[in-house]
Amino acid sequence: MNAHIAVLPGDGVGPDVVAEGLKVLDAVGQTYGHRFETDKQPIGGAAIDATGSPLPAATLDACREADAVLLGAIGGPKWSDPTAAVRPEQGLLGLREELGLYANLRPVRLSPALLDASPLRPERIDGTDLLVVRELTGGIYFGTRREAGDDGIASDTMRYTEAEIVRIAHVAFRLAGARRARVASIDKANVLATSRLWRRTVSAVSAEYPDVVLEHVLVDAAAMQLLRRAPEFDVLLTANLFGDVLSDEASMLAGSLGMLSSASLGEGTLGVYEPVHGSAPDIAGQGIANPIGTILSIGMLLRHSLALYDEAAAVERAVDHVLAEGVRTADLAQPSEPTVGTAEMGDRIADAVREGTANQ
Repeated sequence: MNAHIAVLPGDGVGPDVVAEGLKVLDAVGQTYGHRFETDKQPIGGAAIDATGSPLPAATLDACREADAVLLGAIGGPKWSDPTAAVRPEQGLLGLREELGLYANLRPVRLSPALLDASPLRPERIDGTDLLVVRELTGGIYFGTRREAGDDGIASDTMRYTEAEIVRIAHVAFRLAGARRARVASIDKANVLATSRLWRRTVSAVSAEYPDVVLEHVLVDAAAMQLLRRAPEFDVLLTANLFGDVLSDEASMLAGSLGMLSSASLGEGTLGVYEPVHGSAPDIAGQGIANPIGTILSIGMLLRHSLALYDEAAAVERAVDHVLAEGVRTADLAQPSEPTVGTAEMGDRIADAVREGTANQ
């Protein structure tokens, strides 16, 4: 296969971890006989500095022409003024809107080797393998906004349409059907009108999937139950804000935010793939960031945009293999454990991709 990947390293540790993701992608290409062409473009703060825009037209064009997009991270103290007219996060929100990416997938799978890396008791989290399906282009992040004026009042509007809920619900039920056939729909229907529409609409869609079990869970209860019974969850279907918060909470189940990958998808096969973590400007360029979230995002890219299922599984096996050997970046290590840097972790996983396939 020949595939074209738009690469948006972004800000902070973004370039550091993207380099390791591309290293693993190159190993997949060498091992399986694929050719992956890449086109690097700026986004976020780096794009503001270079062009004055967080999402330059050339970047957007490159993404539209690509088979998939790999994104690092955006933002940092240099551009942190929330009142600024131009901000890095506008680049990411604009990219999602322009590409029609309404479904955000955030898998949370606990690698057996990291059972002791989580701050939670092992017996609470052993066997965790869940998927957060987050609606990405509606809700409070995109509703009508009023900045505070002299009256000291600000407002953000949470708005959803039935059609937006229907399409994300179908994504969740289809994915659950290929997993363990359970969907937990997260809402706040006891308080919010949007959540009452959400619950009613999700229930209607569920009738089309009789083999998938649906439960409704209030968001505050879900936050508690993620810590109490995480292995019982399969697919969590959430609105935009709730998914943003709950998926970051769920990162602790996997041992570190640096372990989590994500995919943002629309109606076609084009998707944006990125680690869940932020730009971590305090460690940018130091070679100590955990690249596994980005590397697992490469696995998601191979699976969802390129339909290379064996190759995606090889990346995931390689990550598990390296972790089982005791290789740890600083965020995963116990106080007495030795650690490796960003590049060495990428090297080890890339080598495991090559060796793992050769030994099959």
